[in-house]
Amino acid sequence: MSDLALLDFLTSPDLPVAKHGLKRRDADLDPLMLAAVYSSGPQVTRNHYAHDFFPAVGDPRAEGAYDWTKWQAEPAKPAGQRRPRLKYVSRQEPRSQRLRRQDTETPKSSPPERSPSSSHTLPPSISRTPAHAFPSSDKSAPLEVKCMARTRVPTPHGPVFLHLYHNNHDSKEHLAIVVDPAQFAEPSQPRPAPPIRSRTLDAVWSDAETDMDRITRGAYVGRLSQTSQTPSTPSSSQHPAAAAAAAVPPPLIRVHSECFTGETIGSMRCDCGEQLDEALRQIAQPGAAAAAAARGAVVYLRQEGRGIGLLSKLRAYNLQDLGHDTVTANLLLGHGADERGYAVAAAILRDLGLGGAREPVRVLTNNPDKMAALAAEGIRVVERVPMVPRSWACRQPDAADGAWAKTSAGATMIGGGVVYGADLDKYLRTKVLRMGHMLPLIATGEEDDDP
Repeated sequence: MSDLALLDFLTSPDLPVAKHGLKRRDADLDPLMLAAVYSSGPQVTRNHYAHDFFPAVGDPRAEGAYDWTKWQAEPAKPAGQRRPRLKYVSRQEPRSQRLRRQDTETPKSSPPERSPSSSHTLPPSISRTPAHAFPSSDKSAPLEVKCMARTRVPTPHGPVFLHLYHNNHDSKEHLAIVVDPAQFAEPSQPRPAPPIRSRTLDAVWSDAETDMDRITRGAYVGRLSQTSQTPSTPSSSQHPAAAAAAAVPPPLIRVHSECFTGETIGSMRCDCGEQLDEALRQIAQPGAAAAAAARGAVVYLRQEGRGIGLLSKLRAYNLQDLGHDTVTANLLLGHGADERGYAVAAAILRDLGLGGAREPVRVLTNNPDKMAALAAEGIRVVERVPMVPRSWACRQPDAADGAWAKTSAGATMIGGGVVYGADLDKYLRTKVLRMGHMLPLIATGEEDDDP
């Protein structure tokens, strides 16, 4: 018998009842055959299997719903009586009705957390934190910053503590890269200077937080490991009296603005990648005096292209290829020459205990506007340290060409080497001639085409 004839014999509703009066054999075979066929294909889901093939499955009220030894098929119908066609009725209401019902019902308590062994859940000792510390941005409100996380990051220049900040004026995640290796020392060892720590991170966020909550967000002291897990306290960020740190030079800091092209893909239209690497290198170098330990921070602001954003910055590059400098290109796009702000940077420095009367800072920059903006925000600056481009430093009369190796390790795509190029020289000279950067010009061997 062919397969089609066999299927017709087993499933035809008009199959006559045998003379001996036994029930149809296909009554029990129908669901079994269909289930076997469809369960081996990709088109079936759990809902299809439960609702369509075995009506009793999923219905706790039906005997044999979960015990097939107790399941009973339908009894045989009398001769001449057709078996009624079963109609599929879903027990799951439409999504729109479920959402409408959930809105009207009283909110239910959250379900208990699953076992910590699950790869999709956190241990019960770790609570979940909101996606953003401030639910909305309001520039009319007083500026607030909050350090959401801190972690150790090894770099070619030594270990740093990376801090991530939220604020209530914008939705960007600004960063602070803290160089303070003395924090890894044992508590019993003397420290040459107070630790550079975030007050908002070490603060108590809620009465329900656990030690694991604090450690997970980075509020710990010493070096974190499987055997060293000491949570910090709010007192960990309290600085001692100024006299205790009188012999220690002020920390070196830099306020650095994000530059995707210069830091990530190694663009030689600017020296931003080189500046970030050089800032970390200088901060990580201990001073000549014994007490002058490597100590400072880089505040990394997410304000691409001097505040105009990456889209406008890329369009400005095309205008520069047409012969315009960086200032004119920004103006032609309807932006200011420099739209950056430094209020968030000043708030981050204050949160780290830097820039106040007890802990003045030295600033690594050539930009007079940045110096004035920090002073206007109440940051006490006792010294400006120039940021000399490596390409220019190598061409000084008293400098050796091998001052930096072109392939040495660095913190950005540029690495620790020297950046050369006509585009870079034009960019640097524009900053000096049109933006007033405090950097002596040197002969480049090319005619200056900046206005």
